[in-house]
Amino acid sequence: MKIIHTIPRDISWLSFNERVLQEANDEHVPLKERIKFLAIHSNNLEEFFRVRVAALRRMIALSDKKANFHFEENPQAILDQIQTIVLRQQNEFARIWNNILHEMNKEKIFIKNIHQLSAAQKKFVRKHFDEEVESNVIPLLIEDLPTLPYLRDKSLYLGVVMSKEKTFSKQKYALIEIPVHALGRFVILPSRRGEHHIILLEDIIRFNLPYIFSYFGYDHFDAHIFNVTKDAEFDIDNDVSTSLVQKIEKGIKNRRKGKAVRFSYDKEINAGLLEYLIRKLSLSHKDNIIPGGKIHNFRHFMDFPNVFPSKKTRTNISFIHPELKDRQRITEVILKKDILLSFPYHSFVSVIDLLREAAMDPDVRSIKISAYRLASNSKIINALINAVRNGKEVIVMMELRARFDEEANLEWKERLEEEGVKVLIGIPNMKVHAKICVIKKIHAKKIIQYGFIATGNLNEKTAKIYADHLLFTSNENILEDINSIFHFLSAAKIENFDALNKCKHLMVCPNNMRKDLLALIDHEIKEAKEKKEAEIIVKLNSLSDQLLIQKLYEAAAAGVTIKMIVRGIYCALNENKKFKKNIFAISIVDEYLEHARAFIFHHSGKERTFISSADWMLRNLDHRIEAAVEITDKKIKKELREIINIQLSDSVKARRLDNQLSNNYVHSDKAKKIRSQIEIYNYLLNK
Repeated sequence: MKIIHTIPRDISWLSFNERVLQEANDEHVPLKERIKFLAIHSNNLEEFFRVRVAALRRMIALSDKKANFHFEENPQAILDQIQTIVLRQQNEFARIWNNILHEMNKEKIFIKNIHQLSAAQKKFVRKHFDEEVESNVIPLLIEDLPTLPYLRDKSLYLGVVMSKEKTFSKQKYALIEIPVHALGRFVILPSRRGEHHIILLEDIIRFNLPYIFSYFGYDHFDAHIFNVTKDAEFDIDNDVSTSLVQKIEKGIKNRRKGKAVRFSYDKEINAGLLEYLIRKLSLSHKDNIIPGGKIHNFRHFMDFPNVFPSKKTRTNISFIHPELKDRQRITEVILKKDILLSFPYHSFVSVIDLLREAAMDPDVRSIKISAYRLASNSKIINALINAVRNGKEVIVMMELRARFDEEANLEWKERLEEEGVKVLIGIPNMKVHAKICVIKKIHAKKIIQYGFIATGNLNEKTAKIYADHLLFTSNENILEDINSIFHFLSAAKIENFDALNKCKHLMVCPNNMRKDLLALIDHEIKEAKEKKEAEIIVKLNSLSDQLLIQKLYEAAAAGVTIKMIVRGIYCALNENKKFKKNIFAISIVDEYLEHARAFIFHHSGKERTFISSADWMLRNLDHRIEAAVEITDKKIKKELREIINIQLSDSVKARRLDNQLSNNYVHSDKAKKIRSQIEIYNYLLNK
């Protein structure tokens, strides 16, 4: 393939995480939400190290380049650049957090350390430790051990240096895992009226160190926080004697033993303990060893106590789609017309209600549905189990390799099979990422089918914060293609991808989506070269596929108007002297996470509009089962176009994506500032 100039994927991703940091820095965002964005930034970065940095390090280690991932041209140069960017962002993170602390203090909200406690608070902390914490604390003396005890990924540790006042040279090292999972990170302290005092769990343990180690006779303690991030990837081996389930179970266990890829610590930690930990973790100073402040694992701050003044933090509340409101049966509506749900503006309850109706409908014979990430107490699963108990055939495609959801999905698989659900577990070396469902019923001896296809997960929890689309439909052509996908997934010889060629109305990966997208772009190029109107509008999470970027470059050079809304990874260069029209690209980071994928092509005035589960990435287009559906209903096409137009006009939360990764906000000279998520809510509410 011809080498084209693009922004490295991982550097572009860090630019996205900087946009998240911008939200935390925005003084117009409520304090609780600003803290949440710092937590999101921290959680994002942790997963970035667990997956992408780990992958880059394995690229360097592998000389034969035989691996299950795409190789970067110069992984070491990218790692070096990552280190520089991460340290810069960390300094910005610390500055923002200090500003937020200052603003919290103005609101009489204080995070207290052990030196700031009143006499009453000290008494409370001592009692709370005895009653709630002590049974969950297991101190480990480590310096005489031949190997470091197993340190869990995503856990938080207190490194303790103990000594006696008269003999400081005789120090002992100890580790304590902070039991955040069992107890939470935050404890509300007794405080004066009108004030809120909070202490972190690690400080409760730090305060009680003299009691924890009282039997050793130490009287001086130096304790600081650190955490280790490990390689989260695992390879599925080719042992034909083991099932995919067994391989995934083995992979999950191996993940827990993954090599450390980042070591973050309080920069005031004892130098001797720091050197000891680095040595025992087999790290060198060339690795991602990152000094920081006193607080680590900031992702826990997503659960920061709600002690803020009662100000409205969420923009709006989800509502039932007007076509489904006050209707006794959703099914009857869908059998008459297509319905587009746009979450989180529209309520996800309608999806659950549809499955509940199917579970109770005596005419329904079967439900086929795919599942990638589910809520922890999934109402989707409950509806499917009720369907089985009512005598329906239920087939669930459960993707066991959904990263970080593998254990949960294994548990769902077991529960569903216990209830009599037929569970499909996908195909080797390829995840099933399509969000599809087909329900079959027989009424008056006639087969009737209906269902849906979506851009996001069937997860009622994330549907409250992820902006996605879902199309309810009874279109026979679409449902036949969905049936073909399930037939393919159920077949014994699943390596025969030609079976997916039966799909004539859906774009499906890995078979025809890439080819069809290239053809659609080629049509716009042809129109532009003939001096006709040509336009491409694309909304994605990520754009990194080299072939599609190359084709977009060709379109820009031909004079096609290209408008992009890309939340995360964006590897394309927007400006080039060969382009007749530069590419316009923005990223919107706001209250809701923009997760939908939509494609609009002018197509000689006969506009073609699609929604899809697939981003424009190599992994999605060539290594996953994905599906895109064309919207043919004129009313829905207009509605989706209006939503996209509102987002393209955002002048509050949109950042311009450019060659320099500057993340500058889009500004408008118009008097009215457009915040697209609020405008979309109002647009849909008033339809």
